[in-house]
Amino acid sequence: MREIIVCTFLTLDGVMQAPGGPDEDAESGFEHGGWQKPVADDEVGAAVAGWYEHSDAMLLGRKTYEIFASYWPTADPDNPFTHRMNSMHKYVASRTLTSVEWQNSTLLEGDIIDAVRKLKASDGGNINVVGSGDFAQTLMRHGLVDEYRLTVHPVIIGTGKRLFADGAIPTALEPVTVSTTKGGTVVGVYRPTGKPSFDSY
Repeated sequence: MREIIVCTFLTLDGVMQAPGGPDEDAESGFEHGGWQKPVADDEVGAAVAGWYEHSDAMLLGRKTYEIFASYWPTADPDNPFTHRMNSMHKYVASRTLTSVEWQNSTLLEGDIIDAVRKLKASDGGNINVVGSGDFAQTLMRHGLVDEYRLTVHPVIIGTGKRLFADGAIPTALEPVTVSTTKGGTVVGVYRPTGKPSFDSY
């Protein structure tokens, strides 16, 4: 059984929108694109590289797919991520796209949840969900996320799309590994363990 792993960069207040650049995603008037680079460090890069060691595919929503497909095919070939991103298989969830041109990409057909369940049951390595906030929330609501790999950076943005937005399903998490980089970014790996418990002091 393949595992679905949500890999996301977050601000301290939980924003995941447009970490990579000012023009990445300006939806809803978002003005803080490119917030990650000033607060990232080499340890963050090493941790993210490790996220892909046992994964051989990505599962992307339409917007993230289009952002990646416009960048990685012509990205610097000396960047070790360039070959990795281009060579991995990409499964794309979209209600509007009719084709996907980026190499090794497949447009999921039919009911998306059924398609993801079939992917999980297929042969192969783990599948990373990168960005794709709305799609990740859909997967969470259907209990399809096996693990979260998160970098929480020391910056507060105040507005923007959040991974755990209003309406997120209450979920208890087991920490697998948690560390802090020299720049103050918390790198955490967590696995869902069911419903949270509640108590009082």
